[in-house]
Parts: sequence; C-alpha cells; structure tokens
Amino acid sequence: LFVVITEKDRVVSVLPNTKLQLHTTRSWEFMGLPQNRFYLPPERDIIVGVLDTGIWPESESFNDDGFSAPPAKWKGICQTASNFSCNNKLIGARYYNSEDLYGVKEFKSPRDSEGHGTHTSSTAAGRDVAGASYLGLAQGIARGGVPQARIAVYKVCWSSGCAMADILAAFDDAVADGVDIISLSVGSDFPAQYFDDPIAIGAFHAMQHGILTSNSAGNSGPRPRSVSNIVPWTLTVATSTIDRKFVSQVVLGNGQTFTGNAINPFDLNGTSFPLIYGGSAPNVSAGVSADFSRSCRTGSLNSYKVQGKIVFCYDFEDGHGVIEAHGLGNIMADSAHSDFAISYPLPSTLLNIEDGEKVLDYIQTTDNPIGTILASDTWKDASAPRVISFSSRGPNPLTPDILKPDVTAPGVDILAAWSPVAPPSIYHEDTTRVKYNIISGTSMSCPHASGAAAFVKAAYPDWSPTAIKSALMTTAYVMDARKNKDAEFAYGSGHINPLGAIDPGLVYDASEKDYVEFLCNLGYNSSTLRLVTGDSSTCSGNRTGNAWDLNYPSFALSIPDGQSIKGTFQRRVTNVGSPNSTYYATVYAPSLLQVFVEPSVLSFSSKGETKSFTVKVSGGVIAQQPIISGYIAWKDGVHVVRSPLVVYTVLPNDPIPIGKAPGSFESPPMRHRNGIFGHI
Repeated sequence: LFVVITEKDRVVSVLPNTKLQLHTTRSWEFMGLPQNRFYLPPERDIIVGVLDTGIWPESESFNDDGFSAPPAKWKGICQTASNFSCNNKLIGARYYNSEDLYGVKEFKSPRDSEGHGTHTSSTAAGRDVAGASYLGLAQGIARGGVPQARIAVYKVCWSSGCAMADILAAFDDAVADGVDIISLSVGSDFPAQYFDDPIAIGAFHAMQHGILTSNSAGNSGPRPRSVSNIVPWTLTVATSTIDRKFVSQVVLGNGQTFTGNAINPFDLNGTSFPLIYGGSAPNVSAGVSADFSRSCRTGSLNSYKVQGKIVFCYDFEDGHGVIEAHGLGNIMADSAHSDFAISYPLPSTLLNIEDGEKVLDYIQTTDNPIGTILASDTWKDASAPRVISFSSRGPNPLTPDILKPDVTAPGVDILAAWSPVAPPSIYHEDTTRVKYNIISGTSMSCPHASGAAAFVKAAYPDWSPTAIKSALMTTAYVMDARKNKDAEFAYGSGHINPLGAIDPGLVYDASEKDYVEFLCNLGYNSSTLRLVTGDSSTCSGNRTGNAWDLNYPSFALSIPDGQSIKGTFQRRVTNVGSPNSTYYATVYAPSLLQVFVEPSVLSFSSKGETKSFTVKVSGGVIAQQPIISGYIAWKDGVHVVRSPLVVYTVLPNDPIPIGKAPGSFESPPMRHRNGIFGHI
C-alpha cells in the first residue's frame, strides 16, 4: 500500500500515521521507528562509536541495567580519569589532546564538559528514560535509535576545537576497538581535497574495515555549496524538522498576542512588566548610540532605564546584554533565525520582523507600555519535515557529480541527555544546570542517521558500509520540494526511514576498489592516493575525469554553462530481497531531460545476485540552471528502490583543482560550530 500511494500523482510525501504520545525524543516516533520493537533485530551486539566532546557516564541514558558483558569483538579500553568509569552500556572511552587544549572548566578525561557529546551519544543509542524533560518542557520518554546497542566514546573535541591529529587517531582506535558505526558531528567550514581532510582519510580507513561513518552536513545554510563532509564513502546528513515545535508568546497590555520561537521554561505567571525598546536606552556613558543599542549587544544598554523591564531588541541576541543591564526579559525581532527555537538564559522569545514592528509600535505609542512573555508551549508543526534554514546546502563544492547531502534527518529542537556542568542555553555564563537539553543543528541530525545505520547493521551484520548507506538512501521518505526550494541540494535522497531501510529490495554496493577507481578518475596519482587509502593502491588504465561510474545510490550531472546536457552512468544493484524477483525501471524527468535506462527490466534468481544497467541523460543547451530534479526507481511490486537524479550548471573548470585546497587544517577548530547555538 505504501508503494502504491507513494507513486500516485500529486503525492509528495508519505509518512506513517502514528499516534502522538508524550515522547521527549519525538523524532524516532516521527520517523516511524516505534519504542516497542521486540519483533525487530536485536541491537545488543552493535557498537556505536561517537567522536565528539566526550560523555557524561552517570546519565540515565547510559545505564547498563540488564546488559550483559560487551561482545567478544570489543577490543577497546576505558580511560579512567577525573572519576570516569564505563559499564556494559558505555563500554569504552578514550580522550585525545594533541594540541594541549585544556580549558579551565574542562576535564582531562573522556568526561564531557560541553554537553554536545552526551547529547549526540544519547540520540544515537541512549537507553529509554522516562520522565525526561528540559526544565519541564517536553516531558516524556527520552530514547536513542538503538537503545540496546553499546556506546564507545572518543573525545576529540574541546571548547576551542577538534584537532585533526586527534580525529585521525580516534578513527584508527575506533576501527581497532571493533565499533560497527562511527558517528561524527564535526566538520570544516570550507572544502578540502580528500587527502587534506582528516575526516575523509579516517572514514576511508573505517570503510576499509567495514565501518560506515555518519557525518553532519554543516550549519552554514542556506548558502549554496556550503555542505561539508562530502566524500562519497561517508553518509552526509542534512537537518530537518519534526512535527513538534516550541513557541513562546508575547502578550501586550492592549491585549495583542504574538507568537515567537523559543525554548523558554521561565514562567512569569502572566504578570505584566514595563516594556522598553533597546534603541531608547543606549549606554551613552560608553559612547553607544541608539543604532547600536537597538540590538541589545553586550555593554550597549543603559541599566538605569532597563532594570526590571522587558526589553525589545532588533536582531538575535544571547541575552547577555539584557542580563548585564538588569533587564527582566527579552523580546527579539529577527528574520534570519525565526524558523527554529533557541534556549535563552532569561524569559525570551524571537518574533518575525512584522510582529516585532507591531510590538515596537505599541511601545512607542503608549504612555506606559506593559507586557509579559509566556513560558514555552509545544505546538504541532504541520509543515514537517522541511529542511531548516541553517542546514548546509549542495551542490558538492569539490566533486559536483556526487550529490551531497545524502539524506536528511531530524535535527531541530531535539531533546537528549546533557552534561550537568555545561550551560544549557546559548549564553556561556548561564548558571542553570540540567540533565537533558533541547538544541538544534546538523550535529543533532547526524546521530539520528547513525542510529538508523546501526539499526540496519543489527539486521544485516555482514552488509558493507555502502550497502547500509544505500538502504538508507533508496528507501528515504520523499520530501516536498515546495517546502524546500533547494530540493535535493537541501535534502539529498530524502528523509531517513529506518524501518524501510531494513527491507530495501536492492542495494547499490561498492568496495574499496570502487572508491580507488573513483579517486583515480578524478586525477589523483598513486602517491596522493595512498595518503587517503593508507595502503599501496595504484592508479592505472584510462581515466574518465568524472564520477559518473562510481556505484552511487544517487545520480548527479553537472553541466558547464552553455553546453548541452549529456551524461552516461554505469550502475549495478545487488538483490537483497526475494530470491526470485523482477524489477522494472520507472523514470521521472522534466521536459528538459531525456532519460533512458538500459535494460529497463532486471530479473534475479537468487539473493546476492548483481545486475548492471546504464542510465543515459541528454537534453538541450542550458545555462544558469540551479537544479533540475528527477528520479529513477526500480519496482518489483513490493519495493521501490528510488534514486534522485539532478542536473545543474557550473562554470567551466569550477571545481577545486586536485591538490589545491583552500586554506589548511593546521589549526584545531575542526567543528560544526554555529554562533546561533554555541554548540558544535
């Protein structure tokens, strides 16, 4: 039925109709992965390796009640320092600090002082924890994608960054330790050649040993070509919303009510307080003008005027300026950050510009303006899933014929375990302490994909990393391009569907040899190639100069401006479904494209059998074309093995030449830090 509905005209997206319950980690229910799934593959022997800021081992999310000893394949260690210990759930922990980056408040151990690593670890594989909440918000059951799986933590990030030497060392240790999936919510703000990228090199080593690396796409969207972690042997994950959002309302003295996005646990009991505009209270003694104080930046406000009042500010702020001036609360108006919620250290909400103008008009035309900010409420988001504004976009800046990101996953307003010594809000001096926190970022979507990959790995322990990745991509829920103007450059193959991924029908598999040929085709010579592979691989034979023949689960074709559309892709699929099955090709292509699949019928007589096919794409001359979207699907009446097809234009010789990466990784801050969140 799902197949039939999905393929009907005018149907954009199909998600399971599940009943809403009080689930703190709503995201897994939203994706159709139920809490009670005893009929599904056991997870107890799966080990998820998390490279991050460490972990808070005492969190209930990592309780080992009922767990047996670690599986025999586990070869790792637990570095016990700063009173740190492991158990049968958290089976291993290491820390790395080649740059001697210890901060005053940081632990010289795998213990997490930032909160981020605890959050990602529990999202991927945390235990079911009843009664979890963020200061009462979203109270319910917190859980990871594979709650019975084991966790091994590799602390490579500190408050000042993540050194590339530490990342590489952690990859090698994780491989030797015996992890099954690696989750890494870290990346660079600019593209680098594969042999200059420690994540690319480490992930290649993992792939060589049968381990899939799941990466965050970055928080630099919606700028085009901002996606990072773009190598084809990793799973690159964008961020999208779930059907729950947090709002905080402003009620003015004249009865007007405005709704903003905020994670605001502060309850003012409906009491109204005086309102003031930041632009009317400049700190003139510090030489501040109204043009600056309107944004309520640190040191910009006159505390004599602001004390005890709720301040209206233009632009997004972390609340420091209002707190410093003894303000009571903060109403902000900003267009750039209005599609997701943020946690603040004082009563706050973020309105859109239009509503902000109305609040300001009330303040400026009323003799004694008053108002209040209500504590956050949870609303249903009917527009979900949609890719959030900050999620980094394609096209792939380095290899334009490999579509990135690969998939999207929940990463907005995600509640998960937290370090109780880390501030929960974006204000770094916040003294509030919590065991669970709500934050957003591709760092949050990455562990969702990692958990989904671990779920598939539990079902098929012998599957290659590429087969697991293919299953997640070809079974992804179709996204609504009307809600995501960047289409596949925003969400890749679609929204991950963990249950669908354990029965994909066919997979696009690839081996180390395939990736070596891919690198050779791109122009790497034997010496540079070995920097990535770590072995004695060599390049020989003819080189095509493109990536079309890599057996990838998606199709991307970049056309130089002013040239005709023309490309040929060689692919092969392996049957992992019914032994005797026949698949028929279905193609959707806009009128600008002519797409032919040869052969258009694939018949299999056994599991594990592989068949090859060719996709030919052609069309007229195009120029300045952002994206043309289509898809190719193989159907057998039960499965739909769907791959996106995108065509777009680039400038001639636009991709970065081999060996000439912009910038370097000499400094340690390899991280997806977004100033909005204050988290990696």
